[in-house]
This record gives sequence, C-alpha cells and structure tokens, in this order.
Amino acid sequence: MSTMENVQLLFTFIGGLGMFLYGMNVMADGLQKSAGDKMKRLLQFLTNNRFVAVLVGLGVTAIIQSSSATTVMVVGFVNAGIMTLGQAVGVIMGANIGTTVTSWLVSMSEWGSMLQPETIAPLLIGVGAFMMLFCHSEKKREAAEILVGFGVLFVGLSFMSDSITPYKDAPIFATIFRVLGSNPLLGILAGVIVTGIIQSSSASVGILQTLAMNGVVTWNSAIFITLGQNIGTCVTALISSIGAQKTAKRAAVIHLLFNVIGTVIFGIGMTVLFFLLPELAVSKINSVEISIFHTVFNLTNTIILFPFANYLVKLSEMIVRDKKGAEAEEEEAAAEQLPQLDDRMMETPSFAIANTLNETIRMSELAIKHVNTAIGAVLTGNEKRMEKSRRIEDAVNEFEKLLMHYLEKLHNLSLTEGQSKLVGDLMYTVKDVERISDHCDNITELAEDLRRSGLSFSGEAQEDLKEMTELSVEAIQATIDARRVKSRAEQQQCIDKVTMLEEEVDSLRNELRDKHMERLAKNQCSTVQGILYLDILSNMERISDHALNIAKYIANEIEEGAA
Repeated sequence: MSTMENVQLLFTFIGGLGMFLYGMNVMADGLQKSAGDKMKRLLQFLTNNRFVAVLVGLGVTAIIQSSSATTVMVVGFVNAGIMTLGQAVGVIMGANIGTTVTSWLVSMSEWGSMLQPETIAPLLIGVGAFMMLFCHSEKKREAAEILVGFGVLFVGLSFMSDSITPYKDAPIFATIFRVLGSNPLLGILAGVIVTGIIQSSSASVGILQTLAMNGVVTWNSAIFITLGQNIGTCVTALISSIGAQKTAKRAAVIHLLFNVIGTVIFGIGMTVLFFLLPELAVSKINSVEISIFHTVFNLTNTIILFPFANYLVKLSEMIVRDKKGAEAEEEEAAAEQLPQLDDRMMETPSFAIANTLNETIRMSELAIKHVNTAIGAVLTGNEKRMEKSRRIEDAVNEFEKLLMHYLEKLHNLSLTEGQSKLVGDLMYTVKDVERISDHCDNITELAEDLRRSGLSFSGEAQEDLKEMTELSVEAIQATIDARRVKSRAEQQQCIDKVTMLEEEVDSLRNELRDKHMERLAKNQCSTVQGILYLDILSNMERISDHALNIAKYIANEIEEGAA
C-alpha cells in the first residue's frame, strides 16, 4: 500500500472519529433539550433511598449519553448543597450502568444488516435534515437534532471501520493487543490514558468496538482496556472538583473509588479465568461481546458495592479531610453568604437553570430581610440595624454580580425557547431585586439622617410606615411564591395578589402623603421630618413597583407557555 493511501486512510479515521464524537455531542444535546423537564423531575425523586438514586443516575445518563457529564453534575450538585454525599453515591453507581447504553448503540451494526451504519445513517440524517428545514415546532426540531446526531455518529463509525479494514491482518495490531492482553496492568493503563485524553468512556469504548468489528481485538486485551476505560472516565469529574468545596471533592473521589475497586475485583477474576482458559484469552472478541462485558461489569460492580455505599463515603472523607479551626469557620461562613452556583451544572442546562432559579429566590428572601431591617432602623434609630442593613446590601450586590455572570454564560448555551425566555426573565428579576435592595439602602441612609438630626416620627406615622412595609414585603413574597408553586393557576393567583398589593401600596402612599400634609399644616412635625418621611414613602412605593415588574415577567412566561 502506497504512502498516499496510508495518509488517506489516516485522514479517514481521524474524520470518522471526529464525526463519531460530534454525533454523540449533537445527539446528547438534542436529548437534553427534549428531556430537560423529565430530568428535573428525575432529580426531584432523589431521596435518601439509595436504590432510587441509582435509578435516577441510570436514567439521566441514558438520556445525556455520558457518565462523565452526569458525574460532573453530581459534583456540582454536592458543591451547591443540592445533593448529599449519600445520594451522590447512588447516582454515581447508576451513571456507570447508564453509560453502557452507548456501547449497545455502537454494536447495533452487528445485530443485522438493516442496522449497519451504511444502511441506517443516510436515512436518519435525511429525515432529520428535512425536519430541521421544514418543521417549525420546537419539539420536532429537537427530535431532528437527535436523528442527525445519531446518523452522524453512525457515519463516523463507518468511516473508522473502513479505514481500519485494510490493516486488520497487519502484524502491528496482533502485537499491540497481544502485549496489552498478556499484561493486565498495561492494558488497564492504556484504557485509562486513552479515556483520560478523550474524557469520555463511551467514546473510547466505541473506538475499541470499531477495532473489534474488524476482528483485530483479543478477549484479554479488550477486557483489561475496558476496565481501564472505566477508571479513565473519572478524570473529568476529578478535574471538575478542583477548586470546589470538600464535599464536591469527595463525590469525585467516590466515583474513582467505585471504579478502581471494581477494576481490581474484575481484573483479578478475569486474569484467573484467562489463565484457566488460555484459548479464550487470545480468541477474537466482537463489539456485542464488549457491550455485554461492559454492562456485566457495571451491573455487578454496583450489586457488590451497593451495600457498602456508606463505607465509600467514609473512605472519601478519610482521603479528603475536614479543615480545622478558624479556616473551616471562614469557609463555612463564605459558603452560606454567597450564591451556590457551579459551572459543572451547565453540562445539563435544565439543572443549571433550576438551581439559578433557587438562588434568585434566595436573593429575593434576602431583599425581604433588607426591607424589614431598613424600616427597623428608621423606627428605632438603632445603629446596629443600620450596620446590618449595609451588610445585607453588600451581600445582595455580590448576589447580583455572580448571578448575572452565571446567567450570561447560561444564555450562551444551546437552550430551548422556553429556557432562553426564563434565563432572560431571571436576568431582569435579579436586576429588580437588586434595585429593591438599593431602595432599602436609601431608606437606611434616611434613617441615619433622622438619627443625626435627633428627630423621630410620631407614633401614628410609625404605624403607617409599618403598614406600608407589610404590604411591600407581602408583594415580594408573592413573587417568590409564584416561582415556587407548580400549577399555572396557583402562579396566576400569586401574580394577581402582587398586582392588588401594588395598587394598595400606591393608594396608601397617596393617603399617607395627604395625612402628612395635614400634620405639617398643624405644625405637628418639622420640615426636615416631612422631607425624610416623604422620601421613605417614595422608596417603599418603588419597592412594590419592582415586585410588580417581577410578577409581569412570570405572567409573560405563563402566556407564552400556554400559546
């Protein structure tokens, strides 16, 4: 074979590998879009029942076609405090089972001629392309994306297989797989390195299966390489845990421990088996048999280690130890104050958006606390309340900065129309909540002016301010409730409540302004008191306006969802 032909075949293999990886990515992206809400519901099933957690991990990984992505999400959830380590163990176990789905897809070509890449790929790509061009329904376009990704994946497999076929009798393949098969540690190391570089066990197993389709892979080499691939897939989660909290690092370590322990058990067992059956060790393995072993390994490993899940958690705690003293206290205080956002969750946008929504609600609750603290400073003249108000303002500003940065990154991801709309509305919401806090800061400054002047409001004026504060706080709380409730009818009730409360605040502001003018006319308060009082009323009224803005965003989401 000429040098030019060798180069062409090399280019064909590289192109096929690229299409295989790209097809997997496109297919997973389409599956995530179409099944995002289902995955959120799966997450809601997470309880302390570890068996349920295993099923959740299996289901999510089957949807997104990547155990690495699922485990990275788990690291993010643990880091954000959404998931406990006990729950994480079950999800990680399920993820390892779920990743075997891809190997079964790759081996479809050996099930029958109708399922071979050259037969099915053109149809999938053709149907998917026509749907993308002529279908306007978002759901149909997501289905088209899945079909095209599936088709491109198959074309990539075909290219890789075709480029290897001329070399299937080449001595180099026999030598490589004989060496890897005869030395278990070397075979496992090869699997770790290749998977660590590609950062996808599904992809590396797919490459091995492509070689097996051409009859160049032996049983012993395939087994040890596959075991190594299961360890190599832990690299992604370990990298993602760098810079995370200790619990997130422990989740990544649990993933590594799970696969290393399983590899040791199966490595020893298969070495003994191949010693007893040397003919099996050197016989050729096909892609279906690799799929079977991959599935048996992950299922058996889960069954063996499931009863010892708590010990895996304890072992991870021994490896990643707690910090002691003041350093630990500072770390905990910082974790409580800042929003728990994690780029690892962006592997699955639906989860990342759900978490961002929760943090936006937490920011809104902080704004309510700020309203009460600022008015408390006005009514009591207490300096500690004023200091507390300033601390809350700093915290809200930090929330705004971090949330906006995270939402901007989310907005640049591949999102559905509904997700894109929600991310945009959350950006507006964060801005409105920050403005609420700014008005509270204004009220605190007015409280300081009142204290410095040695003045205070009358009992009647204070009662009126309390009433207006209660209405404004109730309006903000109603926007939070609108985000938390499930049904559209309940959401609409909350929105109507905000609208009604905002009108009451406007009406009360006018009423209190008139009452204040009467007090001024009767010389019952000074001009300075009057200016400060009216400014406080104005800021309180604007707080309710921002609450109404947030309610309108939610109302628009309801209308668009119903359309």
